[in-house]
Amino acid sequence: MQLNNISEDVDSSERRIGYDISKRILDFVCSFIGLVILSPIFIIVAILIKLDSTGPVVFSQLRIGKNGKSFKMYKFRSMVVDAEELKVKLLERNEMSGPMFKMKEDPRITRIGKFIRKTSIDELPQLINILKGEMSLVGPRPSLPKEVEEFEPWMRERLDVKPGLTCYWQVMGRNSIDFRNWMKLDVKYVKERNFWLDIKLICKTFSVLLGDENAR
Repeated sequence: MQLNNISEDVDSSERRIGYDISKRILDFVCSFIGLVILSPIFIIVAILIKLDSTGPVVFSQLRIGKNGKSFKMYKFRSMVVDAEELKVKLLERNEMSGPMFKMKEDPRITRIGKFIRKTSIDELPQLINILKGEMSLVGPRPSLPKEVEEFEPWMRERLDVKPGLTCYWQVMGRNSIDFRNWMKLDVKYVKERNFWLDIKLICKTFSVLLGDENAR
């Protein structure tokens, strides 16, 4: 019986290693190809952002990755440059439970920002994070340090994997899902993750890129 358990543990470990290797290859290849193919869109979006408002084209922010390691996550800037300072005045209008901040009619979002957030184009610079190995195509969305500080112990299981560009939450309702159920979906992914689940979630994400009424 003990030998069978040891054999099962070894098989499980080998499958996990194989999955991690195949996932990293998929991440690297897809992010590299994506950056090349989407480069014209990057240029157009950059021009539109500069024409729409003052400030940098790309916004970087400290996020928490696998095993609690921090990294700078990249996004196209969709808000005014002093968005973080203005956020303090808007906290009472937060529509998301838990430590996350979300509101439907956020006055900090620029005109072009509304479009690139609606279509998730603002997330595309994270292909650079994926290429660098800080993120994956699929995984829990990366959280802010102050958000992680407020996690309940069971929620920290989402930090066992690299954060991702898409996940269950991204394709199952996004901001219509409350914080606790969002965390449950992330932990569900961590427990069930496999190569074919990743492919399935990536395919579902393409429909979101065409416009999602829950995106904001």
